[in-house]
Amino acid sequence: MTVAEPVAEPAPTRAPVPPLAARTRSVGGSPVRDILAVTARPEVINFAGGLPAPELFDRDGIAAAFEEVLAHSPAQALQYSTTEGEPTLRTALAARLTAQGLPTDPDGLLVTTGSQQALSLLATALLEPGDTVLVEDPCYLAALQVFGLAGARVVAVPGDADGVDPAALEEAVRRERPKLLYLVPTFQNPTGRTMPAPRRAAIAGVAARAGLWIVEDDPYGELRYDGERVPWLASLPGAEDRTVLLGSFSKIMAPGLRLGWLRAPAELRRACAVAKQAVDLHTPTLNQLAAARYLDVLDAHVARVRSVYGARRDAMLAGLPGALPAGSQWSRPEGGMFLWVRLPESYDTVALLPRVVEQNVAYVPGAPFYAGAPDPATLRLCFVTQTPEEIAEGLRRLGRGLEPGPERGVRG
Repeated sequence: MTVAEPVAEPAPTRAPVPPLAARTRSVGGSPVRDILAVTARPEVINFAGGLPAPELFDRDGIAAAFEEVLAHSPAQALQYSTTEGEPTLRTALAARLTAQGLPTDPDGLLVTTGSQQALSLLATALLEPGDTVLVEDPCYLAALQVFGLAGARVVAVPGDADGVDPAALEEAVRRERPKLLYLVPTFQNPTGRTMPAPRRAAIAGVAARAGLWIVEDDPYGELRYDGERVPWLASLPGAEDRTVLLGSFSKIMAPGLRLGWLRAPAELRRACAVAKQAVDLHTPTLNQLAAARYLDVLDAHVARVRSVYGARRDAMLAGLPGALPAGSQWSRPEGGMFLWVRLPESYDTVALLPRVVEQNVAYVPGAPFYAGAPDPATLRLCFVTQTPEEIAEGLRRLGRGLEPGPERGVRG
């Protein structure tokens, strides 16, 4: 008896899954985070990050704030909250802003999961694909990512050591018909520069005449080591009804709490709240309530941080002349976290980075911070996460890595 061979079943048809959204394919990841992953070895002195110094976190004070909240209001702290944010935190924030010269009502604030989320919510609420956004040159890298994901055209406005040039801004407004201008006017990332008060007033005047939104991002403003505080753009005549001010606890309290906020005119603030409902409903209640309690001691903590960071900035400024090639230029920021360096024109900091990392030190090349044509000779150095002694050693290593030669990223 012959047994029939089994008949093979045809392989099932497998159609490919639909493609990712075009916006996710056109916007890359953060080069800064890529560098941090490569340089995570403990022997590397890392000037590449934008992280606050972890040894300065007030672990005891923050823990006490959480313990107090959980002891006295656990049902509230562990429950859902309003999208706009916990009233106690918004009230305390409004009082803080008012005391610093910007009269603010608690209802004028929206608490966000970090100020990076605030930027994303604004892009959702304001931008249609193809809209034009004006930015500084160079510009905060993650802002370029947000605007790119929104499908915006991003156009850099020329500037100088004081920031965006008002005449260039006026020309860009006429030419590009933008919807918003994004600025970090105080201790800017990546350059560390601060826009002086007369320049801010001129920028506010251009925005008022042109019908332009201003997004004023201020994550570093309380980290001032020298000089006098400059008023927010949001406080200037002509800018009150068109400026969104973004703030954050990441650099002055702890980034792991993911707490930020935005202050905006009512209609735009409501639109951002609707966008936030779709993203995460609300920022974690427990973190908000703990931050509200911690605000009572925040000023003392910030004063301690400023003292330490100021000494670290001074250490980096002192070491740069001996570390960098002749003809290099660098910023001298009054605060913040970063120094901006421009090497001689023959240097390419992207090509040089692998050689520098071989010396167990790292920086961020300047190229990713440009919306337009980059300056290949630029780089950013963060000075807050190393001690003065580590900074001195890191700059010695950097000097060795920048020694000239055609195989070392120096164009001859």
